[in-house]
Amino acid sequence: MSTADLSATVSGGGPSLGAPSRFFTMIFLIVLGIGAIYVAQQIVQDLSTAPMPEQTTWVPFGLLGLALLIALGFEFVNGFHDTANAVATVIYTHAMPAQLAVVWSGIFNFLGVMASSGAVAYSIVSLLPVELILKVGSSAGFAMVFALLIAAIIWNLGTWYMGLPSSSSHTLIGSIIGVGLMNQLLASSTSGTSGVDWSQAASIGQALLFSPLVGFLLAAVLLLALKRIVSNPHLYEEPKGNQPPPPLIRGLLVLTCTLVSFAHGSNDGQKGMGLIMLILIGTVPTAFALNHAVGEQAVQAFVQTSRSAVEVFDRAAGGASAPQDPRSAVEDAVAARSVTAETMAAVAAVAREVEASVVTYGSLAKVPTEQVTNVRNDMYLIDETLRLAQKQQPSPFPADALATVSAYKAGLDEATKFIPTWVKVSVALALGLGTMVGWRRIVITVGERIGKTHLTYGQGASAELVAAGTIFAADHFGLPVSTTHVLSSGVAGTMAANGSGLQWGTIRNIAMAWLLTLPASIALAGSLFWLFRTLFAV
Repeated sequence: MSTADLSATVSGGGPSLGAPSRFFTMIFLIVLGIGAIYVAQQIVQDLSTAPMPEQTTWVPFGLLGLALLIALGFEFVNGFHDTANAVATVIYTHAMPAQLAVVWSGIFNFLGVMASSGAVAYSIVSLLPVELILKVGSSAGFAMVFALLIAAIIWNLGTWYMGLPSSSSHTLIGSIIGVGLMNQLLASSTSGTSGVDWSQAASIGQALLFSPLVGFLLAAVLLLALKRIVSNPHLYEEPKGNQPPPPLIRGLLVLTCTLVSFAHGSNDGQKGMGLIMLILIGTVPTAFALNHAVGEQAVQAFVQTSRSAVEVFDRAAGGASAPQDPRSAVEDAVAARSVTAETMAAVAAVAREVEASVVTYGSLAKVPTEQVTNVRNDMYLIDETLRLAQKQQPSPFPADALATVSAYKAGLDEATKFIPTWVKVSVALALGLGTMVGWRRIVITVGERIGKTHLTYGQGASAELVAAGTIFAADHFGLPVSTTHVLSSGVAGTMAANGSGLQWGTIRNIAMAWLLTLPASIALAGSLFWLFRTLFAV
């Protein structure tokens, strides 16, 4: 069934969603073209200014192009689901024409992506097996990236085709867990092999689990509060044909759409960015493994902080001696997620080597080509060890040294956990394009198939305000949440509070998609990872 047929056959008729506007389509295509040119120019500039190994073939660049295409494909499909939810209420209520709403949402998604800290992006990356992250440019590393992205795309396309608001966040987490489990099963020895970081997965899983419940309850409470405070009857009416809502209500709906779009960009937009950075680091480490934007003054400050931090690590080691191969000892500790006194002695030794490299070369941009990957990996290992140590109870660090450790970790993050502007731009464009192509199915589900009555203006505004607030809170704590789940559960909450009743068939289908997403994406990604590793004998 086509989207036009689907729109015409929804229960109760509902408002017509209208035909695509050529004017706004043209505007979006112009913006898309300008963005694509900018991204292409920045990629060429980054590659041309970075020193390359003497024996460079076309293979890394071919893999880079393919991997970027798949990663942006994931964000494109993400636009079908998550960004489509952001524009669902303004399109369904005719507060904005469909294509204008998509462009408007795209602008604020872009601003949200640009304002994002990257914390969510790297919280996703930290779930991946550490040995594959350190060797992401190897065949096994590419098998990991391709498997989890392709699995996420397959599941998202399937649920979108059925018109179900499935979660891209949920899908990606499941894909990462699937790769981690299969990596552990394929290992000839469990020593030095990390599976799934279940503590990190649990904290992310809790955010994904509780955010829909928060959306349901808070949206219901907000709608009831609105009914007591605001007596305007138009706010609680459903859309009539193609007639736009009254001006004040229209402004409220546009505002809530804007907030959700910005929040979505600041959170969901980051999920693909961390994976894109892994791809860039693996294929062109000289350009992207270390942040060349870190100036000499910041490097000098890092050196001073490093010296103070090493003293703290020595104190935490409690007299334990560093092993002969401290780097391998730190990697094993990260894989085992266990920080001991011997681990801190090894961290101190690796930190001294990193400090010596930075002092020798004076700038991250001047680190020799053959040393870039090693310096970056050393920084990443120290950073991950400190992340684990900060969560450990009792803490291995004395209370008066926590500020020093945090400052040192912040310096490591600045050097290794950065996201170039063009990556953010490309992700925002992919999200916007996906929304423009696939918005209709999700809009119809949100507007007409969750409750037994059609969505009213007040219900749409309440659900979107709660969705935006929940996403902003999750972004502050560096946790990924699902725009899809929060918003659709918020709509369900307003239907319950309004006494409208729920279409349990739709709710059951959404719940089934939610329950099946994790095992399905785990199985898909694990199988693809096994297939790719078998085909390429890695």
